[in-house]
Amino acid sequence: MGRTSRKRSTLANRAIAASAALLLGGGGLVAVNVYASAGEGRSHQRPPQSENAGQAMSTIDCPDVANELTDVPRGARWQVDRELARIDSQITQAYKRFADQKEQIEQDPAFAENAILNPLKQKRLSSLERIANAIDRVGERPQGLEALAPCTLRADDSQGGEEPGGQDGGQGQDGGQGQDGGQDQGQDGGQGQDGGQDQGQDQGQDGGQGDGQDGGQAGGGQAGNGPEASDFVDITTVQPNVSQPRQRRGSSNGAFTTECGRNEAGKFNSDNVIVAPGVSNGAHHMHDYVGNQANDAFATDDSLAAAATSCRNQGDKSTYYWPVLRLQNGQAEADANADGGGKEGNVGEIQTPSQVTLKFAGSPVSKVTAMPRFLRIITGDAKAFVNGNANANASWSCTGFENRQLKDKYPICPEGSQVVRTFKFQSCWDGQNSDSANHRTHVAFADANGRCQNGFKAIPQLQQRVVYNVPPGPGFALDSFPEQLHKPVTDHGDFINVFDENLMNRVVNCINTGRKCR
Repeated sequence: MGRTSRKRSTLANRAIAASAALLLGGGGLVAVNVYASAGEGRSHQRPPQSENAGQAMSTIDCPDVANELTDVPRGARWQVDRELARIDSQITQAYKRFADQKEQIEQDPAFAENAILNPLKQKRLSSLERIANAIDRVGERPQGLEALAPCTLRADDSQGGEEPGGQDGGQGQDGGQGQDGGQDQGQDGGQGQDGGQDQGQDQGQDGGQGDGQDGGQAGGGQAGNGPEASDFVDITTVQPNVSQPRQRRGSSNGAFTTECGRNEAGKFNSDNVIVAPGVSNGAHHMHDYVGNQANDAFATDDSLAAAATSCRNQGDKSTYYWPVLRLQNGQAEADANADGGGKEGNVGEIQTPSQVTLKFAGSPVSKVTAMPRFLRIITGDAKAFVNGNANANASWSCTGFENRQLKDKYPICPEGSQVVRTFKFQSCWDGQNSDSANHRTHVAFADANGRCQNGFKAIPQLQQRVVYNVPPGPGFALDSFPEQLHKPVTDHGDFINVFDENLMNRVVNCINTGRKCR
């Protein structure tokens, strides 16, 4: 499969110039964002535009198409994935136009309807029609997709309250407790190529208008689209909030730890082969990669199986990846003019973790069964800022305070303590599929008692712990889609199992017999 790429339009220089600097020191943060947010959220969850008259707008809010497509026939998936990528790029382009013209929109809300929302609706209608046609050719035509075309404006969060869920953690056992109780919503959503003309409607609009001169800040630092002061909280003010299900008779309480390094070699790209295969820059933000060294948008099962690995045990060629963390210290970064980097509003020095732990754990109520080779799992929701936090699953904490977990806040750690990101992946598998159309329904979280439901089988649960030695205070940010404003709630992790059969059997045996293995 050839590389699909396009010339990306970039963040406008004048908007970036208007962004306030992130000020470090004294635990303080000053950040004034001129950027809006756009993304895939259920439009009925937000106030309609007519109710927002006179309010400052921050978000283009669109129904999430990917979440509605749970039964896409295999023969149509590649076409649907490409069209979802186009839909996401349409939103990205609309968001950038919105951000560039935000002042005019605030003065005349009708301008947004005419210049941004209506054209976006027409493009989405064209893409939704193509999705329906692709599925119709090999299966039953989906009905009602056109209802997903309209998008609305959402008022600034500062006027409508913060995102819910502040300290509900993500650190407890799988599911049923709010913190791990959701499945990823196809979270990278096929972001990427927009090429094409949307039946004549997209000419010159979504095919990329930038000349490579607009993106990022030459000197690094904040890009104008987040984070802000309300995104941080002093970890010492958070109450302990971690609970675990009780271990029951028949549980599997062993563990297997695989050592794959900290991405010391600096393998980064802004692809996402799980949700946007064959689409360059499908994630619109940089990922850290450990394990498999061949992961990009064009990797196949065969190429992953044949690749080198950074894991000490060469039987583990799995790929583990997550958004990079950057120190917004005003220093020039290597990717200031790159897709996924400065062009997407992701600026600052990428931080190499001080520690990465990859552990596979058991079930509190049963034995586990082997994962199928090439099983794909995504945990968390990269669009949670606009989707809501139902599927947000990654959590944030500090060393020495890991019984206090945050889902939608970054921690401010005391002197001598390091920032910790934790990802607990789905631990129940449907027993048949290595992936699904929306990249979530083939796996599930256990319930509050640790049990798999609906005939799903318990599998080894991947638990990732990523630690960073960054200066105390709010001077860091997660890479994100530009419209997600670097919100901590958008953190997520991706995994493709490429263990060889013998090693996977050893993992299962170690877990089921209660041993700790490496």
